[in-house]
Amino acid sequence: MVQFFNRGERSFHRCGAAPALWRALTAWFDSPLGQELRATEGKHLDAVLSNLFGYHLLQVGRLGQGDMLGTSRVSHAVVMDPATGCGTPEDDERRLLGLPHGLPIASASLDVVVLPHVLEFSDTPHDVLREVERTLIPEGHIVLLGFNPWSMWYLARLLFGWRGRVPWCGRFLSLTRVKDWLRLLGFDIVEVRSFFFRPPLRHPGAMRRLRFLERFGARLWPVFGGGYLLLARKRVATLTPLRPRWQPRRRRLVGGLAEPSQTRNMRRIRRGSAVEHGGG
Repeated sequence: MVQFFNRGERSFHRCGAAPALWRALTAWFDSPLGQELRATEGKHLDAVLSNLFGYHLLQVGRLGQGDMLGTSRVSHAVVMDPATGCGTPEDDERRLLGLPHGLPIASASLDVVVLPHVLEFSDTPHDVLREVERTLIPEGHIVLLGFNPWSMWYLARLLFGWRGRVPWCGRFLSLTRVKDWLRLLGFDIVEVRSFFFRPPLRHPGAMRRLRFLERFGARLWPVFGGGYLLLARKRVATLTPLRPRWQPRRRRLVGGLAEPSQTRNMRRIRRGSAVEHGGG
């Protein structure tokens, strides 16, 4: 098992300490409503990951049992589970200890980082994104899954008093805010997907009957989806080459204009003539 030490443990916003929170979040994604959301997110994530290539991929956190990397073409994938500090149990090569705000990964070593609902449950989401930027190579990609605060999911949290429960206790971040943070860190937004336009009902039968809302919601009110996927690419830092100043400076006249070369030549000729006559 590959083990690393994390950089300290922090409490999360309104949701308790990190290990207990991630265990509760994993359990919620195994509930009927969580499974329905995970299935919807999995379809969109599969479509995005199938077009990303590279050598190393890191998924931070698991949604329920197992990972969501079935269609990934990246050769080496690791799942870091902050709840227990390990990844998929069937593969020792994919186990990793660490926390989102202090990734135990070398700088500029990852091609893809997947963050499934990580920012909402961090006291310091900026630190999480900075760690992702640090560990990604230039042109590397970040894939974010998040809850939309402008949706029926957030409204249900207010109406039914679910603020103290997972996942409603998380800090739902708008797409606009997350995009601004990523741009400040040097990312270009590649793609955004909104999904799950059904209310967060706990009855499986009712959720199945309301699946037709997914089709209409994506066309008519995409900004009100319960969740979103954001794909961004780390921008390559470009250097501006400096031209060598091998040419001599030109004298400037009053007003900042450069003296014409013809005028300079005439002055040199006159000086030479004066010297010759003076010497004769």
